[in-house]
Amino acid sequence: MRFEVSKVLDAIEARLTTDPALARAVVDLSEIVRYADLDGGRPASMLRLGLVIDALGRHVAEENVPVYAVVPRGLLSDADLTSNERMVVRRWADDGVVEVVPQVDDRVFEVAELLGLPVLTRGRGEQFRDSRGWVDEPGRLLAAVPGAGGPVLVARVGRGEVPAVAEPSPMGRKLLSRVWGCPESNCSAYGSGGDPDSPFADMRKTTSPVAQAPPALRSGVPTCPRHGTRLRDAGPRPAVEVLSVRIDGIVRKRFVVSTENPVVVGRAPEGGGVMLGQWLTDDARKWISRGHVRLALRSGELSAQDVSTNGTGIRPNGSFDDDQRITLNRDETRALGPTDVVELYANVYVGRAKLWNSGGVSQPHSVMSDAPTMAIRKFER
Repeated sequence: MRFEVSKVLDAIEARLTTDPALARAVVDLSEIVRYADLDGGRPASMLRLGLVIDALGRHVAEENVPVYAVVPRGLLSDADLTSNERMVVRRWADDGVVEVVPQVDDRVFEVAELLGLPVLTRGRGEQFRDSRGWVDEPGRLLAAVPGAGGPVLVARVGRGEVPAVAEPSPMGRKLLSRVWGCPESNCSAYGSGGDPDSPFADMRKTTSPVAQAPPALRSGVPTCPRHGTRLRDAGPRPAVEVLSVRIDGIVRKRFVVSTENPVVVGRAPEGGGVMLGQWLTDDARKWISRGHVRLALRSGELSAQDVSTNGTGIRPNGSFDDDQRITLNRDETRALGPTDVVELYANVYVGRAKLWNSGGVSQPHSVMSDAPTMAIRKFER
């Protein structure tokens, strides 16, 4: 049972991000873990975060949808969680995949406003309506409630659509154009890393400046949300493009290409990159190389370079007219226009995330697929 719970928490971790380019919604983790009506279990459970993430995936009809979780420091020692859950939250905090703050207060809404994201909440928001009019906009407040096939998201205001691409506010764009440095050297978000004495120090994932979370604003001053210290401006942030992989009409994954980090997409790229193998048909696996196409961003121009055996197609303006299709052979490079689509194989495409408004899947893969049964969860109490 404990092994099953750990597997689910690992799957949930893969859906957590503080990267402004990838997050699709914001949550207060201390609120989500207490939605006991979602599973009928104990007072607080980390598994409920997985249920809410699944609900978001179904709501936007997309696979692998990540959320931005804000965590009050007190949750790291909350006795309602198991010792294993508390350890996992501390590891997430140390790795920077969640944002830890002394008190949540309105940080959830500040992040949502800066990044243009919805907030998944039941009880928060009313106190911010006077100062943040955007909470009354359709789809900005969504609540996870029990449903016939699992939790569903319902709009607390108006309709409940989640925008396909987040649009940061003007202040958000300004803050996200810079790299910030925290005077606390062990800061996992704006420093050199987490606590050096942590048992997870050897496994720590370094947060790239490209993926830095938005600073908190205190009296208009960019501030570290965790330490409350004034941040220093460390220079311009590298430009990014958010791309999507769309296979057989389904958006399978979003990823970021920056001026500092080109990305290789293929069946199973060596040394990282975007791996497509798990979503491909047998014929597509035979055609698509382990590393198939290299995407890079230079001086604001996104380019595709073929690094495969069989070549890469470019669909100008997303056209499916084969007479317009351009083939790149080994090591050939082409700049991509705003609506150009890269074709690795029939129905295997990569393009800018804003090109596809619908994820195209009715039942996304669940992060809870390895979860214990309801009976086991109740027994755990």
